[in-house]
Amino acid sequence: MIRLADYLNSHNTAVAPCFVCGDSLKVLKTLPADCVDCVITSPPYYMKREYLAGGIGLESTYLEYIDHLLAVTAEIQRVLKPSGSFWLNVGDSYKKKQLLNIPHRIAIRMQDEQQWILRNTVIWDKMKVSMTQSKDSLGNEYEPLFHFVKQRTGYYYDADSVRKKPREARVEHGAVVSATGVSGVRYKRKIELSTELTKQQRESAYKDLENVLERMKKGELSDFRMVIKGANQRVTNGDTARLSGRAKELQEKGYYFLFYNPKGSMISDVWQIIPEDTQGRKLHFASYPEDLVKTPIVLTCPEGGVVLDPFAGTGTTNFVAASLHRKSVGIDLALDYLELAQDRCSMYGLLNDGVLERIEE
Repeated sequence: MIRLADYLNSHNTAVAPCFVCGDSLKVLKTLPADCVDCVITSPPYYMKREYLAGGIGLESTYLEYIDHLLAVTAEIQRVLKPSGSFWLNVGDSYKKKQLLNIPHRIAIRMQDEQQWILRNTVIWDKMKVSMTQSKDSLGNEYEPLFHFVKQRTGYYYDADSVRKKPREARVEHGAVVSATGVSGVRYKRKIELSTELTKQQRESAYKDLENVLERMKKGELSDFRMVIKGANQRVTNGDTARLSGRAKELQEKGYYFLFYNPKGSMISDVWQIIPEDTQGRKLHFASYPEDLVKTPIVLTCPEGGVVLDPFAGTGTTNFVAASLHRKSVGIDLALDYLELAQDRCSMYGLLNDGVLERIEE
């Protein structure tokens, strides 16, 4: 049985998850600064369920609940490397028929009080409405997943790992056609008909368009769009030159191009993932699914890096991290949950050390 500090400092490429039984805030305070690459967690929601060993989520007010979570996120910020990312999934709650807007209250306080940088709010579309007895409100089918970083640039982000597979440009009847059917004929016609281009701008537009089509023919581009002044097209990101670089380019040149990445387009911020089936469970009922964890890990944790889940439950984050060749640490108050996590991982040969250590009150 190795200790947590030794595990974090080890250069061993083994990917067996390590678990710590204890209060997440207390355990986090024992960790050195800048020691993990990625944090992914879904803490207990406010007044939703009573988990084994109690803990966060049963506070008398939602403000107290948020205060407790903010204490944890402050420690997460300390232990996370400057290049790291923090993914937080938390659901909302009602009180006296008022939707409390807890997830966004947490996110805003993290930004304002702890200087976290929020890069994305992912909408987790659960693809099925949760059961509700309400006769005067809609069923809930989504939850937010916030992506935070510590610094504006320089954080690890492997965009190519999650791109959609691109379609390729092709040649039809001697003319190059983009992945979505753009051949250049329509744009040449728009250049010709534009009443706002000068003669010099029109000649430059024709020349640049031919260069772009040649790049597609060589396989350097798979797709593009061309915005032309006076062609009744909406300007990307607005039409105020003071606010939009594209609008400024349109004003000065009379046109601009939008190039699509040849490796494929980025996935969107809406993820359709069916929740974990909790029917038949006896101890743990969170619907946090494996597929919700996979993209954050491959996107923001380098292979061989360390993933942390301070509310590990039955080890979903750790199980996925191991399958993706990342080390991981899971923390939870309930030893019974960690034993389930241990069994879950050991079934697939992913665990060889069991529960790492127990930190008492």
